[in-house]
Amino acid sequence: MKILFVTPELAPWSKAGGLGDATVALGKALAALGHEVRAVTPLYGSVPGREGMSTFIESLKVGVGGDPLKAACRVRTLTVAKGFNAWFIEHEDFYGSREVYPTREDAAERAAFYGRAGLDACLSTNWIPDIVHCHDWTAGLIPVLLNTTLKSSALGQSASVITIHNLQHQGLYPRRIMGYLGLPEFLWNPMELECLGGVNFLKGGILHANRVITVSPTYAQEILTPAFGYGLDDVVRRRSQDLIGILNGVDRDEWNPADDKHIAKSFSAKDSGGKSACKQALLRELNLATDRKLPVIGVVSRLWDQKGLDLALQVLPKYLRDGMIQFVLLGSGDAALENEFRRLAADFPELCAVRIGYDNGLSHRIEAGSDFFLMPSRFEPCGLNQMYSMAYGTLPVVRATGGLADTVSPWDGKQGGTGITFQHADVVGIDWAIQRALELYQQPESFKAVQKKAMEMEFSWSKAATAHVVSYKSALGG
Repeated sequence: MKILFVTPELAPWSKAGGLGDATVALGKALAALGHEVRAVTPLYGSVPGREGMSTFIESLKVGVGGDPLKAACRVRTLTVAKGFNAWFIEHEDFYGSREVYPTREDAAERAAFYGRAGLDACLSTNWIPDIVHCHDWTAGLIPVLLNTTLKSSALGQSASVITIHNLQHQGLYPRRIMGYLGLPEFLWNPMELECLGGVNFLKGGILHANRVITVSPTYAQEILTPAFGYGLDDVVRRRSQDLIGILNGVDRDEWNPADDKHIAKSFSAKDSGGKSACKQALLRELNLATDRKLPVIGVVSRLWDQKGLDLALQVLPKYLRDGMIQFVLLGSGDAALENEFRRLAADFPELCAVRIGYDNGLSHRIEAGSDFFLMPSRFEPCGLNQMYSMAYGTLPVVRATGGLADTVSPWDGKQGGTGITFQHADVVGIDWAIQRALELYQQPESFKAVQKKAMEMEFSWSKAATAHVVSYKSALGG
């Protein structure tokens, strides 16, 4: 099949969260199965090596309204893997800045432009995809275009699929975006695109795509409920017969302790001796005490409400004050949370280290050098770090929600399970989970057995890609 991805993130060139990792890994896995994959994505100002990219289309006229001087772009290209090419939409007004999701007056037009440009690139080069796979809210109006404005074009027979990576982010913008994209006026009603007086990008994608995918089976069930639906649960229920949850995987080219160039010493499930060296190296790098025989709890995360780390802040000081754990965090986001974690590190300088920002190498070293990895999420569509953690023998401590529930099996008190799970997103639940982790750590034989079992877990992108192909064929049939 010919498959076109429409995605706002494509790692390592652009990444704000796990979406960039997931799209590039899935694309590589599909290409490895013999499919022809193209990914259209913005060429942000932060993309490394942008000037050295090949030019695919020097000047592409894009079918949008508004200022005609802003209706053209250049399309750059590079090869991601055999059978998988990326098309980068170069438009300095929209994407010249470094931010992936900035707040600006023309945010709606900026979100919509690159996807429409990708479709026009297909038409101008006569590369017509069988499947247009839309990733998250910025691509939400692409299935609507295929069903209406572009139905009579060569793209009218392409099937569309949308993946909901996080239903909380929907893209609610003024009505003018319909005129900008040339969408018919009959779509302006509550049963279609209209939502709270604006146009909801993700709602459009859910209603118009041939198939709807989420990134874990449990999350697919959760978003049918008001608690997780963020106001769109009734819309998702309308498409429940076409909804499926497919678990993300681990890109072993990037996350493999046996050949990870970022860590102090390689190790594996068969020979885990190098992990202790990684722990000591991490502690030295972060200027923490290296003579304490304490478990290290790591976090690599965006700092915002979803992740539940505000709750963890109410629990961690007790364990640090009593000298029971060491804690390391890499992340950024909410300014108040950043300051609270900085204060925590200042209060416990030998036991706690906090780095605000993103550092790819350090994220690998935290995964390799920690004993436990804390993810107390209020909700988690899939999550990747708990799978990275298991690959590195770092036991996840997670709330049993979404993909966390699908990937981490709870320690049974003996030598079974792959981590610690708890049920309630509150202080009591996190406190119980940390106590449980300490109990496991104090049983070396059980800890090693659970650690080995976690490292042997296989979260394959090949398996995920095969499941996507089944969904694609279903979409084509529909």
